[in-house]
Amino acid sequence: MIKFVLPWLQALRPKTLTAAVVPVIVASALVVAERFEFKIALSLCALLSSIFIQIGTNLINDALDFKKGADDEKRIGPTRVTQSGLLSHRGVMSGGFLCFFIATLLGIPLVIAGGWTIVIIGVLSLICAYIYTGGPWPLAYVGLGDIFVILFFGLVAVIGTFFLHTQSVSLGSIFAGLQIGMLATVLIAVNNLRDSPLDKLVGKKTLAVRFGVNFARIEIALLVFLPFILGFYWVFEGEFLAAVLPILCFPLARRLVSDIFKTEPSPLYNKFLAKAAGLHLIFGILLTAGLIFK
Repeated sequence: MIKFVLPWLQALRPKTLTAAVVPVIVASALVVAERFEFKIALSLCALLSSIFIQIGTNLINDALDFKKGADDEKRIGPTRVTQSGLLSHRGVMSGGFLCFFIATLLGIPLVIAGGWTIVIIGVLSLICAYIYTGGPWPLAYVGLGDIFVILFFGLVAVIGTFFLHTQSVSLGSIFAGLQIGMLATVLIAVNNLRDSPLDKLVGKKTLAVRFGVNFARIEIALLVFLPFILGFYWVFEGEFLAAVLPILCFPLARRLVSDIFKTEPSPLYNKFLAKAAGLHLIFGILLTAGLIFK
């Protein structure tokens, strides 16, 4: 039983799931901060649906990266279950589509609450989750993966959750979406920089491959630091704690960027990836606390 479960747990990439959790939590806190009625059932459905979309994306990415040759024995990142033979390509793909199906079922209450707007968001999210590595022009292979993450694990997730409760979009939901989306994108940017030597060989044209290591480092620095600058928005909105509390994790942000600028792509980037996930989670928790506790 353990031998069956462990590969699937590995395939889920649990360290990356903060990208699905944090935006829903932050959006829920913003609903409370802007004095709308908070409906825990809606946030819970949105959270679970987001998690299953993330897991489905991870599984399909695992299977298709192996099929396209992006994952092989030269890989320096964490072990991928399809490439290592722990799970079959067909099984992992099926698991990904099953997760998308579960996410769709969880989205039914959201559609009832939010109407056609949520239908459009849901359909686009599922399509883009697949074409991240699937289809004839996969986003991750043409350098659009970073934009996908900012949009769907930042702006769409935060604004969509906020809209479910309020039937409106606020400037605060846009700023929060950008803050969280940029930090979520740090994970993929670090991943792409680590894998850039192999990606270049197999024709996976991420931004790190297209524009080089130095560009990728600058991109990561901007994605890490801009959310702190955008935090000044909350001061003008009278949400002083929402601006100040996230600054507590700035030393972690500075250290992450420093390490990346001093280190060539290597297995050490696996530790940086974990730090990026931690930064995303801590920033999100602090922003949430700042919005709730005035």
